[in-house]
Amino acid sequence: MAALRYYYSDAISTFLTRSTDEIVGKLTLASQHDINDETSNSWVEEIESLRNVLEPYKDRGSVYFEYNIPRMGRRADVVLLIDELVFILEYKTAGSKFTHDARTQVWDYALDLKNFQEGSLERIIIPVLVAPSEKDKNCSFNLRHFEDDVYEPLQTNNNHLVEAISLPLEQIPHATVPHSDERDERWAKSGYEPTPTIIEAAVALYEENTVEDITKHGGDIDKASAELCRIIDNCREQQRKAICFITGVPGAGKTLIGLNTAIDQFNRGEKAVYLSGNFPLVEVLQEALTRDYVRREKIKAKQEGRKPCTKEEAKSKVKAFIQMIHHYRDLYLEGTEVVGNEIKPIDGYFQSHTDKAYIPAEHVAIFDEAQRAWTGDELKRFMREKKGIKDFPYSEPEYLISCMDRQTDWGVVVCLVGNGQAINKGEAGLTEWIESIHRRYQDWDVYMSEYLIDSGDVSKEELALVKQQLKPREDLHLKMSMRSFRSEKVSIFVNQLLALKQADAAATLKELGNYPIVLTRSLDTAKQWLRDHARGSERFGLLASSKAERLKAISINVRYQPDFVHWFLEDDSDIRSSNALEDTLTEFKVQGLEIDWACVAWDADLRLNKEQTAWQHYQLRSGTQWQNINKPINKEYQINAYRVLLTRARQGMVIVVPNGDHGIPPDETRKPEWYDGIYNYLKNIGIKEI
Repeated sequence: MAALRYYYSDAISTFLTRSTDEIVGKLTLASQHDINDETSNSWVEEIESLRNVLEPYKDRGSVYFEYNIPRMGRRADVVLLIDELVFILEYKTAGSKFTHDARTQVWDYALDLKNFQEGSLERIIIPVLVAPSEKDKNCSFNLRHFEDDVYEPLQTNNNHLVEAISLPLEQIPHATVPHSDERDERWAKSGYEPTPTIIEAAVALYEENTVEDITKHGGDIDKASAELCRIIDNCREQQRKAICFITGVPGAGKTLIGLNTAIDQFNRGEKAVYLSGNFPLVEVLQEALTRDYVRREKIKAKQEGRKPCTKEEAKSKVKAFIQMIHHYRDLYLEGTEVVGNEIKPIDGYFQSHTDKAYIPAEHVAIFDEAQRAWTGDELKRFMREKKGIKDFPYSEPEYLISCMDRQTDWGVVVCLVGNGQAINKGEAGLTEWIESIHRRYQDWDVYMSEYLIDSGDVSKEELALVKQQLKPREDLHLKMSMRSFRSEKVSIFVNQLLALKQADAAATLKELGNYPIVLTRSLDTAKQWLRDHARGSERFGLLASSKAERLKAISINVRYQPDFVHWFLEDDSDIRSSNALEDTLTEFKVQGLEIDWACVAWDADLRLNKEQTAWQHYQLRSGTQWQNINKPINKEYQINAYRVLLTRARQGMVIVVPNGDHGIPPDETRKPEWYDGIYNYLKNIGIKEI
């Protein structure tokens, strides 16, 4: 049976005629959890408080209790629809104070409905925090709103709840239309298409939600997920081995598909593992899932009268599901040795070559950011220096496929590949995966989209190497970014900007709608812009290239690397949080993750020639001068670094280009003309100055 969007609803006129016991009974029956006295008493207090204030509006709207906010995994206590206004009431009946966390919570509910629920797109949203016993002097009814008609939370006790409802209705211009139960129900059940951050998505999926529950679906993601499921089922049924490439633009949902596939296989009784070489991504996801698991376990243990699990126990469970790719690789090195150009079991170490310790526990292995797997030379160097293994005969793609090739029946390797996101030395890219299959695994099936030829990630000649094995599947390429839910064209704009296609970038910029991109010379101005735009628990932060060393002059030190787990997960009260705007992350720490609002600080490491027709690439080699970057691959890494930085923000960004140094004597590492060239290029594209 489908889960209810809400536990109880009624026209206000009918709600006022029902007994409190009847309403509590309906709420209890609708709940999927055991109801304790605290919850029941809270419902009683909410119902009684509303009886006292809703009489004037009995023919003007509807009331909903425990309204579901799926992306957040929570329910709003009460939603009132009166005229064209949506009131979201969050009660804190157990406490008597207004808290920052409670204010943030109800604001998040309002923003979620405005951004993701179809019925609320054109509505005025009023969040209201209700602390029934709070002192009168602490109540506030400031009707301040933003461009999207979401108001700052009102704060009230029971004494002034009537004003929290009446003041907005009296003072906010809005349409008044005759009440209709049918129209209100259309709102309540209207389409809900959220776009969660990857952290939110991972937590929600781990709580046994589905992709359809938590994210905007349809189109690319649905098609790719369904295709991948068919491929896995076919391999299982036909006893085949296959490698499947899922590709797409930044923020298209590749990681989401990977996480969902691993969980889906687990729910079907098939072991699967999600692997990534992106250390920050794995650490942040593991910590977020661990914290959430501990939180849920405390609630469950209290209900069952037992001790909750420890954080260490929770993290152990999480690590079985999400792992660093290097840990997986090292696990299956145990008991093996180099023999010629292959890795083989050491004689006598295993009972046989089909020993369970030699064969991966999972039939499905999902490698996120597979383009970052190491080349043969890089892995050989690492194995020699760190593991004492001489002449390691595989590249990382070759070796990872070889582990799944040990399966005696079937297996699937899923590679999630980001286009244009290789940013580090030794990264093999998609080419090495193709060549590895050609060299060693010619009996494997290969699934991918032929779009890869158009994207330049693989050539026709390279694709020809696996022609006999290739099974084209166009649905495996994701063309549309989901990260920037306010505009799906941000990645297109960034690609045009970096390709120096000024006219194209200018045209796309005009199509970004309500995704603001602004430009400034002042870091302080940029910080204030972020603070002015972020609401609720929206996350914002400072980003810069790892080679942007002269930003130190404006108090951005990219050589100091903060704890990125705290940067992404702590709240406003913690100075280690991104929202403190004190610490800056580089492309290596944010790839694969995202924030709501970003400040990207642009240094002279990537600057323009005088004609503004080509990028010039530099790195600071001493304290006195910049040095040219000449290797084409390193130039590509640097462009990709800025591509990563410019595509991290979900809702908008500010770009800071410093003024350079005008002192006497001048700082030769911060010449104003370098920064002016960058600034003028961005300004000429049409990016608004602030």
